[in-house]
Amino acid sequence: MTEISLFASQIQRSTLSDAALLDDLHDAVWMIEDGDTAGHEWCDREGYPGYTSYASLDDLPQRAPAFSQLVSALNIEAAKYAAARHWELGAAKLHCDSLWINILGEGGHHSGHIHPNSVISGTCYLAVPESAGRIKFEDPRLPMMMAAPAIKADAPESARRFHYISPQAGDVLMWESWLRHEVITSQSEAPRISISFNYALTEG
Repeated sequence: MTEISLFASQIQRSTLSDAALLDDLHDAVWMIEDGDTAGHEWCDREGYPGYTSYASLDDLPQRAPAFSQLVSALNIEAAKYAAARHWELGAAKLHCDSLWINILGEGGHHSGHIHPNSVISGTCYLAVPESAGRIKFEDPRLPMMMAAPAIKADAPESARRFHYISPQAGDVLMWESWLRHEVITSQSEAPRISISFNYALTEG
């Protein structure tokens, strides 16, 4: 018997090993959080369980050198991701067009979502305390499965319909932006700190 595996969803996991940059990013995150009144107001108004700069700031690389250095590192990883997917980009270029801070405390979570108008999305993790929320990825075929049987409890990871990753500080995850994902509720009082990003295609 021959079995063919098709249409895999690929998640790239790498490590930001520059300890000095990680420290600078940590300091820059708290500097931004402390001064972002509009961001805190948005979080309060929308019931966001923590702090995010998503709706308030779109210029983090101009506000602190550490964010600009992070984008330079992410550009390298995004190029690797595109090459591994065998993407034919032609004259187009990958461009990091959004970068935002996420700080979640106990009970903090992100419900399931995708990132429209992007081709690569991902997160760089700065602090992931024990019992902080894992990231959960969903099989994109799920809405079409209808009467598909349940998966056995001892099924291998490749056969499951959800995949969970427990990131570590310094990890960088990248995936295609259409892949639905969520952050499981944190059970830790210590903050879970990350920087998320999107890459779009721009004409060369």
